[in-house]
Amino acid sequence: MSAKIRMNTEFRNKLFNKIKDVFENESTEEREAFLKSREDFNTAQQSTFDLASQVVERSYPKEDVDTLRVFKKKYGDPCDVVAKDKCFYFAHNEDANEDGEEVETKSHFDFGLFGNLDGNEGYGRDDQDQFAHAYFREELKAKGCNPDIIPQQSGKESNPHKTKHVDMCNKTLGKHGHSEDNGIGITKDFNAPFYADVIGTSYCRSRAIACTKDEYQQFEQWRMAKANVVSKHTTWVSSISKQADQLKIGLKAYRYLSEGIELATELGITIDEAELVKTNSTGLTIYNPTNLANMIKGMKNKQSTNTREAKILARKQYESVN
Repeated sequence: MSAKIRMNTEFRNKLFNKIKDVFENESTEEREAFLKSREDFNTAQQSTFDLASQVVERSYPKEDVDTLRVFKKKYGDPCDVVAKDKCFYFAHNEDANEDGEEVETKSHFDFGLFGNLDGNEGYGRDDQDQFAHAYFREELKAKGCNPDIIPQQSGKESNPHKTKHVDMCNKTLGKHGHSEDNGIGITKDFNAPFYADVIGTSYCRSRAIACTKDEYQQFEQWRMAKANVVSKHTTWVSSISKQADQLKIGLKAYRYLSEGIELATELGITIDEAELVKTNSTGLTIYNPTNLANMIKGMKNKQSTNTREAKILARKQYESVN
């Protein structure tokens, strides 16, 4: 049967998607490294934020925060100087230049889902979006999104295809515009545990919070763990993309469905050819004579032989016999 079924676009797409799905779910070094990077980040995120909370509270003692909230309640907006934040400029002065002069080392650390990965304040960059997509990859896939779009488009210029899928992922995660401050859903839930009380009305860039060099290095290690998720995700997706590219070339060259089934078998993937044909669109089953004959027969409105004349004749035959 299979030798008579010609390959076509729908068969190619079905085979491609089934085989690629196996590529994405099989245990490979790249996939396991990616999954581990997320686990490592989870551990680092909580422990590092606990440290950040301690550092922030040294500069903004809880009793001062509580007092200012009392004043706000009493005097209103003029005393509205306490707010919760998830991003901070941490700085230390334990380094020195070649002249032995004290040097300040500072950087921006954002504990939000779309926070920066390089210490530069700002939002809407690919690495920030990719981290969020990689971290919630399974949830996005379940919603019909493509969380791998950024590494898949690596090296290519910005284009409508990429923009469409990035926007779809971000919308599903609850990100609004270039900022996540008004995030909803998944973004809001992720960010919620990582806020600390700060005093001041200016942006965090002018609010450098003192820390020790050792604490600063721990903040940097946390940020590296976040960047590692992006790196491992990129490596894994790249390995799948290379396999998928070769798969497309092969399927495009095949003339018969049996060749695609054979390829899957050689890859250790079991695909039921009969099920593949059965679930195909009606117009594509005509390559199988049996399917076509049955389809045509089923379309016929045959005249019933159980007519009035036939019934009378059958009765006469019965009576003559008896």
